[in-house]
Amino acid sequence: MALATGNAHAATSADPGAPPTLDPAQVDLARLISCQDTPENFLPLAIAIQDPLQAVALGWRPLPQANMFMSEYLLNQPITVLGHRTDHIAFAGSSVMAVLDLPDPRPLARQLQLETALDTPEKAMFGKEVLSEPFIDGDGKAQVRSMILNVSNVTSHPGKTLLGCTYSIDPEEEPAESPASIAAPAAH
Repeated sequence: MALATGNAHAATSADPGAPPTLDPAQVDLARLISCQDTPENFLPLAIAIQDPLQAVALGWRPLPQANMFMSEYLLNQPITVLGHRTDHIAFAGSSVMAVLDLPDPRPLARQLQLETALDTPEKAMFGKEVLSEPFIDGDGKAQVRSMILNVSNVTSHPGKTLLGCTYSIDPEEEPAESPASIAAPAAH
């Protein structure tokens, strides 16, 4: 997945020919977690968490890694995401999540009208694609911008529910050729 940068909140970059970049401190974390922002605005945070000092500068305190797939932080100021207040966030791949004090993710998934991906007594995962939008990037290449709202639980965090958004910008897939459009070999 490649993510592009830039939007109306963008600051001017040092290189006038470079695309504008968004200051991670300007990202509305609650909007980002609830899939109400854009994949482009996820990028500054994805970059910031690569450097613990940048995360600390944002007011985030890194937590010990309880799950090898997630980077977790405590916020200095709590946020409210879709009606749920938390000071605990996590990143996993291209997802940003609020870690909520909800022992069962199922009621929240029903409230948000999410589709069931997996539902067992030990593990529950729900999601819904809220955006799938083709566009042409600055290089003239066809891309697809997408966002998936998700709710789940994870065994490393008993009694917690993860609520978040997965962001992606990927190359648009070429339509597959139909068998009729492929020329038959000439008979000799």
